[in-house]
Amino acid sequence: MKRTMLAASMTLVAPTAGAEILDSVRLGVMAHNIEVTDGKNANKEDGVNINGEVRFAALDALSWIGSPHPYVMGSVNTDGETSYGGFGVEWDFEFAPGWRIEPGVGYVIHDGETKNPLPLGSAERTQFGEDNLLLGSEDLFRTSLALTRDINERWAVQVIFEHLSHGQILGNGRNQGLDELGIRAVYRFGD
Repeated sequence: MKRTMLAASMTLVAPTAGAEILDSVRLGVMAHNIEVTDGKNANKEDGVNINGEVRFAALDALSWIGSPHPYVMGSVNTDGETSYGGFGVEWDFEFAPGWRIEPGVGYVIHDGETKNPLPLGSAERTQFGEDNLLLGSEDLFRTSLALTRDINERWAVQVIFEHLSHGQILGNGRNQGLDELGIRAVYRFGD
């Protein structure tokens, strides 16, 4: 079993902890491998991703950077394409009553293609490169930005965009990246 599937499985099972530890659980669907800036890489993979996240209480020890919330997450592709799981931190800024913006940074591992395994100069290699998203490293950075609308004290909905890439730091060579856009339901634990 690849590391990604293990990480994704662990994140979809919420830990049994009190409300003082857990902030919220988020579950939704993501359009997989959408086109944002590089059209030649988009749509190389199909399906939608089922995305789950467990977010923990804000870290007061990191108040010097705005007390972010740690999270663990997993995203499983319905067509057997790239799935991933990981962890990171996100911030929570209310900009109007009932509206929040939540930027985040993190680290994921995935089970997608990293490089072209076929011999240089072969027609098969060229076709493989045209058909597959090559992420360059099993380890990727995850940046995200969510717009959240509160429904009541416990429930909210959010639109989320995320970008996965090794940024020429975690790997070298191909770095096609992966972008996703989706909607999630948010359930907050609380007082």
